[in-house]
Amino acid sequence: MGLFSRSKDKKAKEPKKQFPWIPLTEMSQLDEIKEKSKSKPQVIFKHSTRCGISSMVIKQFEATYSLEDQVDIYYLDLLNFRPISLKIAEKFSVMHQSPQLIALKNGEVVGHSSHHDISAASLEKISIKFLYFF
Repeated sequence: MGLFSRSKDKKAKEPKKQFPWIPLTEMSQLDEIKEKSKSKPQVIFKHSTRCGISSMVIKQFEATYSLEDQVDIYYLDLLNFRPISLKIAEKFSVMHQSPQLIALKNGEVVGHSSHHDISAASLEKISIKFLYFF
């Protein structure tokens, strides 16, 4: 057997699990998100596709996320939908940052983080706090 030969015993790579992003592309969705947060936690992930930090954070977040059925999670592409990001800052009184994670419950922001502070673990801590109060 050569140095570069492949073993037939290796397991086939499992397909990557599809992440449950809901695209945030319309200003009107902000009112829907606020209303939906009254019955189920809502999360907005603001991502810049040109930012190295944002790319690293989103990959790490997706790899460790485990709240599929407990929250709805929206993905906002900041480069294509910057006016929506600015409206989020105004509507929810959270200063614009990128990348940024914003969690809502009962129409209010219950937690937010940005840059390297974003993680699935931090979202789970926020979620545990607000899931118990629904």
